[in-house]
This record gives sequence, structure tokens and C-alpha cells, in this order.
Amino acid sequence: MTSARRRLTAGQARRVVLARLGMQRRRPSGRIDARHFRRVYDDIRVVQIDPINVLARAHHQVVMSRLGPYDTDALDRWMWRSGEVWEGWIHVDATAQVDTWPLLAHRRASTLPWRAVRHVMDERPDYLQSVMADVAERGPLSAAQLADPGGRITTWGSRSMGRAALDYHHLRGALAIAWRDDRMTAYFDLPERVIPSVWLDAPVPSPEEAERALLLRALEAVGVGTAADLADHHRQHVPTARRHLAALAAAGLVEQVDVEGWRGPVYAVPDLVVPRGIGAATLLNPFDPVMWNRPRVARMFDLDYTVEIYVPADKRRWGYYVLPFLLGDRLVALVDLKHDRKVGVLRVAAAHLLPGADAATVVPPLVDELHSWATWVGADEVEVVRRGDLATALSSRV
Repeated sequence: MTSARRRLTAGQARRVVLARLGMQRRRPSGRIDARHFRRVYDDIRVVQIDPINVLARAHHQVVMSRLGPYDTDALDRWMWRSGEVWEGWIHVDATAQVDTWPLLAHRRASTLPWRAVRHVMDERPDYLQSVMADVAERGPLSAAQLADPGGRITTWGSRSMGRAALDYHHLRGALAIAWRDDRMTAYFDLPERVIPSVWLDAPVPSPEEAERALLLRALEAVGVGTAADLADHHRQHVPTARRHLAALAAAGLVEQVDVEGWRGPVYAVPDLVVPRGIGAATLLNPFDPVMWNRPRVARMFDLDYTVEIYVPADKRRWGYYVLPFLLGDRLVALVDLKHDRKVGVLRVAAAHLLPGADAATVVPPLVDELHSWATWVGADEVEVVRRGDLATALSSRV
């Protein structure tokens, strides 16, 4: 006789996802080092890379949300020198634990030249190979350091032929990103000089085996999710993910569950534990794993959240670079933040209270978190611009 399917409330599912993504852990009180960085990657699996630096780099913020103030140089040294993490097209441009390298071999092998690369191949048929030879001899190299950086590809913006060639070789696995500098400039090298041999030479699973392994890793990261949720973690094809998850459920490797208000099927880890509560009080970057899946954000928090960086200023609803504030297991406020480095100020350009939240409850922990982030980015003070329905209450406390 088939046992009844487990049923979760919407709140239980939300707490599961938040806890699995590291929001339940207590922030360390002592020195933060590689052990803590490793734990963040163990929890969330994938950390997105984004060059925008209005507040701080996105990957730095993701770690800050979980660990509190820390030395970003220490994180970067660990990321680029430990051999434990690599960068690739994983979620989008992202870093992940290096044991995912063989799991994405099929994706690298399927990389085809895009328009800019085809332009390079047409204009200079030998150029791609010359770039490979240059990196092999002198790498790691940035695009600007190539012996022949090539000309601008004016049809496609400011991208150079050299950068197009490096990106193509990187995505197909012929090169790897060895490190990035403070300006997020990428330096490319041969994979054998970046990826540890134990993973570079590891057996390559079949595409089907790799896709299933990636889905299992995604499920470990979030605990419970739809096929679309889980596919999004490593940017997998959703219909294919549905097929693989059904097979994994039939094999007993994942559990199918029902979640209040979620359209199924929904899958969970077999050893699912539902936390009684979430003790978080943290700001979340727009590209944090908690936030990057907008349909899941809408489902879990009843929030229509979009990144408005590319929206004209007069049409923005919340602001330019808006971070949600997570208090407990709820998103309770949105703050538009900028680190004004010239005057040493963390500026709150707008502050909005979300429906159902109480300003008297939200403001004290939000003020504490803003001061914590100000210290972390090197700002001397927090300044609140009186825009948004939470701004007045917030400005009276900072």
C-alpha cells in the first residue's frame, strides 16, 4: 500500500528553503576564514558573479549575508588560490565547488560560437588559435594582456576580439578563469593550471547522469522545490529536469511532496527537516540564491520583486539597487543602497515597508544591519534619504 504523500504548509516550505540556503545558521563571532567560506558553498552550492559595485560585489554580499562582516580579500584569496572553487557558466556567470567541473563537461562540449565569435573567425581565421597559444605560453592573461588583443567588434558594442576569443575558449573548457582582480577583470589560463587534476582528470559522466547529479545538488541546496526551481539553480532545461526528477523519485532518491499554494509536482530531500523558525535579520543581494528565482520569491514571500537597475529612474518602483531585508522567515522591507565612497557614506536612497510588516518591529534590527554593512564596506556613517514609507522611521534611528 502506497503511503500518503507528505504535505507542507507554505510557511514550512519557506523555512526549509531559507534554512538550507544558510539563513538559519548563527553568524560566527570570531575570526572568519576558509572554513566559513567553505561552509557557505556547502550550503548554497553556487555563488553568482556580477560586476555591479554600487554597494559591494555581489559575491561578497552573498557571503556577508551569512557570515556578517569579514575580510573580502580573504574570500577572494580563498576563491582564486585554494583550488576549491572555479568560475563558469553554472547558474549564470558564477562560482561553485570544483567537484562540479566534471558535471558540466557536457555543457562545455556543446558550446557553439556565437555571433561575435563567428565574426572573429570570419575576419581572422587563425586568431582563436593564436590566443590559445599566447595563453599557453604566458598565462594567466587578461584580454588587455594578449600579445594581439585584436580590434573592437563595433557591431557588438565595446567587446574586443581578444575578449570574445577568451570567453569562447572559456565556455568550451579550453581555458579556465584563474582569478579576477579588484575591478573584476578576468585572467584566463589553461585548465590544467587552474583545476586540480583530481577533478580535471575525473571520469566524465554521461549527460543524463550529470543532469541528475546537478538536480540532486540543487535539491540539497534548497531542500524543497518544483522542477523549475531546481532546474534554475544550475540553469538546466526545465522539461528535461521534470523527466529526471520523476525518475529520481521513482528510484527513491528524492521525495515527492505537496506544498500549500505550490503547483506540483514538488520534490524534497528524503531526510527533510522543517525548522520551527528562522532567526535571520539580514539584507539580501538581488543575486543571492534566496532572491535570484523571481517566481519562487513571489510564491514564498508574496512579493513581485524585480531588479530595476536598467529601468528608467522615473519608472522605478523601489529604486536602483534594492536589497530586501529578511527578518525571521519574512521579507519585511526593501532598501535602495549605495556606498558613496567619496564621502564615506552608506546611503539609503529609499526605504519601503512591505505589506504585513510592522515598522516598530522592523526598524531596530534593520538599523543594526545597516550599520553592520556600513562598517563592512568602509563607510563612516549611514544616511537615509526620505523616500519611501519607511524612510522617516528609519532616519530617526540611524
